[in-house]
Amino acid sequence: MTASRTARERVRAELIREITDIARRQLATDGAGGLSLRAVAREMGMVSSAIYRYFPSRDDLLTTLIIDGYNAIGEAVERAEAACPRDDFAGRWLTACHALRDWAVAHPHEYALLYGSPVPGYHAPQDTIAARVRDVTVLGGIISDAWRAGAMRAPAIEPPAELEGEAAGVREHVPGVPDGVVWQAVAAWTALYGWLSFEVFGQFNGTIEDRRAAFDHSMRLTAATMGLAQ
Repeated sequence: MTASRTARERVRAELIREITDIARRQLATDGAGGLSLRAVAREMGMVSSAIYRYFPSRDDLLTTLIIDGYNAIGEAVERAEAACPRDDFAGRWLTACHALRDWAVAHPHEYALLYGSPVPGYHAPQDTIAARVRDVTVLGGIISDAWRAGAMRAPAIEPPAELEGEAAGVREHVPGVPDGVVWQAVAAWTALYGWLSFEVFGQFNGTIEDRRAAFDHSMRLTAATMGLAQ
């Protein structure tokens, strides 16, 4: 019975992998809003009712694609940053940023699913949160480590009183730093993901040609603004 169950589990895993691969191709041609379980089933040569055994709804399939995408980004960033010397904070920051960009450029349609316009009628469940913060946790850890090591300058501008408590949702990803540094992290992440979205969604077309070099310089400027020693 155990061998039979294991074989069924392998078949199920393979079918789920095939479904998600086809769904990712659909993202490239039809966008997230055009994702269709019936179309996936048709491409697989499967009756439409059968695919619901694996994904009860389009939203379940979207959730799986989103979690897979966030985990792929997180793994790429974690692996790249882990190879850097621990006391090279600027190097860790730049390496993590480039890992993010490399993934986004190589997977533009998946990036669009994660960071583009919301899919009408879809609301991401709590299941997506752990995967969603993997890359942010790495970036926040670099900033926290640099602050504790004295390798960052204090913020030039302190947050105004009306922002007190507003950083609570971010603080867990940048532990052990004052509020001013938390807001520096927020500004840095905005610069990073803003650049990626501009590049992936074509806003630099006809404006910036050597985007890798321009990205590197921009992320160095961001590191300098945060006071990371380079």
